[in-house]
Amino acid sequence: MNPLPTKGYGATGSFFSELKPLDFERKAPQADEILIDILYTGVCHSDLHQVKNDWGNTIYPCVPGHEIVGKVAQAGAAVTKFKVGDIVGVGCMIDSCGVCPSCAEGEQQYCEGPVSWTATYNGYMKPDGSGFNTFGGYSDKIVVKESFVLKIPATLDIKAAAPILCAGVTTYSPLRHWQVKAGDKVAVVGLGGLGHMGVQLAKAMGAAVTVITTSKEKQADAEKLGAHQVLFSEDTEAMQQHERAFDFILNTIPDAYDINDYISLLKRDGAVVAVGVLAPYKKPTNNMEVAMHRRTVAGSLIGSIQETQEVLDFCAEHQILPEVEIIPIQQINQAFKRMQQKEVHYRFVIDMQSLKEESN
Repeated sequence: MNPLPTKGYGATGSFFSELKPLDFERKAPQADEILIDILYTGVCHSDLHQVKNDWGNTIYPCVPGHEIVGKVAQAGAAVTKFKVGDIVGVGCMIDSCGVCPSCAEGEQQYCEGPVSWTATYNGYMKPDGSGFNTFGGYSDKIVVKESFVLKIPATLDIKAAAPILCAGVTTYSPLRHWQVKAGDKVAVVGLGGLGHMGVQLAKAMGAAVTVITTSKEKQADAEKLGAHQVLFSEDTEAMQQHERAFDFILNTIPDAYDINDYISLLKRDGAVVAVGVLAPYKKPTNNMEVAMHRRTVAGSLIGSIQETQEVLDFCAEHQILPEVEIIPIQQINQAFKRMQQKEVHYRFVIDMQSLKEESN
């Protein structure tokens, strides 16, 4: 079948990292694949990192975008779950090996295959040297296997739903895995794109939620989102007063920090889980503090396809939506700059109609 001409915005190199219009081709959908007309794409902080090659693994050209909401334009002959016209989502993954223990147990985000899972953009999670690349949702269309496509519940506002596909599931997955339940005391560290979803999800699970932040300006937002209280991390006395106060801490800080500041806040058998930073902590973990109260220091990576559908349905049930600012694709470079300056509350979403209008 003939390839599909596709329009998008991408970067051609880290020294020329502003996104610009880019034409490329996608393969026509196979029997088990779906062609999606992209309507909205969320802007994740990892998009900015990847474009600028901050992690040293970017394959150029780089077309970001892994929070995708769109409409089915064509379904392959073997597709059974979706039909033309359905509103669907695509998150961080578009494939995995499918046979390793993690994939067999429905935990594709921990795929143990040779190249791990296939990212919606930038190819394999573990590059194999082939230069294999994938192009994401800053584009007018995408082709994805049926098994990696999500159903967007009809009661969700599709203009705001896209960030649930990354920010939502990245916070939902550890909350579910560590079995946060009604009555638990949960702290969410950082109130950004991830944190503001974590607060809403934990509250809907019945937890008493504390937001820990450096910014006093975020107190009103934290309370509006459902936080029981706000704790300022630079207030040493207040932090000491909350030692052994929390069953679970979700840490969304994206940059290096001292994990020991949060370990002491955990009750016996509590867990602090990093979903933001992917680099080493500022200081080594104080294992005496960990061992003395049988605490857990852990990390969590996005979420499975099953969990992504679960969080979409959970958000629909509990009327949870990300706080978003809608932008045209032509403002993406300004949006990146505003993200760096922490001027977004709390997620940008691109109206992809702006790309189609540009093409006309």
